Amino acid sequence: MASKAEYDGCGWGYGTAKPWSHYGWGDSRCDERPMFVDHLCAYECKACERNRGNRIVFTSNRDSGSFAIFVMNADGTGVTRLSSSGPASSRKPTWCGARIAFYSNRDGDYEIYVMNADGTGVTRLTFAQGTDANPAWSPNCAQIAFVSTRDGKWQVYVMNADGTAQTRLSDGTADDSDPAWSPDGSRIAFRSDRGGNAAINAAIYVMHADGTEVTRLTNNGREPAWSPDGNRIAFTSNRDGGYFEIFVMNADGTGVIRVTDNLAYNGVAAWRR
Repeated sequence: MASKAEYDGCGWGYGTAKPWSHYGWGDSRCDERPMFVDHLCAYECKACERNRGNRIVFTSNRDSGSFAIFVMNADGTGVTRLSSSGPASSRKPTWCGARIAFYSNRDGDYEIYVMNADGTGVTRLTFAQGTDANPAWSPNCAQIAFVSTRDGKWQVYVMNADGTAQTRLSDGTADDSDPAWSPDGSRIAFRSDRGGNAAINAAIYVMHADGTEVTRLTNNGREPAWSPDGNRIAFTSNRDGGYFEIFVMNADGTGVIRVTDNLAYNGVAAWRR
């Protein structure tokens, strides 16, 4: 159970219940490499952020079939459900300080919410039509990046932690997703399909936190993840044909190396913090 606590996420193949393989935290802060693990959960996914290293928030459909948010100790004990029971789903929890952001369809459309670490004080932050999802805290917990279809295509937005000043950062010409803040909060990496065919041209871009200075880093890639020092980005790509693999590059897109070679899906990279 304790090893399961180190996992950052999991996914399932289309129409199957077989977990994919993915990346979790590495075993050394010094070498800062993502470490390969096999997820052993049963429809229990996205163990995401640790609160000062001793608490983990995650999603699971263990109780009713609908995904809910739970918290547990780092050794797997003390599992407590935070989100309310019922048919609605709550997903993608992410921790920052004493608050947890997540998205849920409890009020109809999927919207972004925040709550206290004990599940109290649930506050809805977004109210636009369409889907709002995948919240990502800025390093100082002052802002939240997220994706939304409120303007048609999937786009990257940012808002203050209280839901004010919601601003679209990406240009609206194609689907943009997977926002990831740089450790210093100055930049956001994201995945975009603006090259045309999403299956072929999905690529990693980076922009300033205000949406300016957009730069393409890869020709094929998704799921960017910054290294703790901000000098490198891990990402997922099938650029070599066949299965998705994990690659690492410098933050300017140079020095790309492939770090997995498996006849299976490899993705959802996360650096040890």
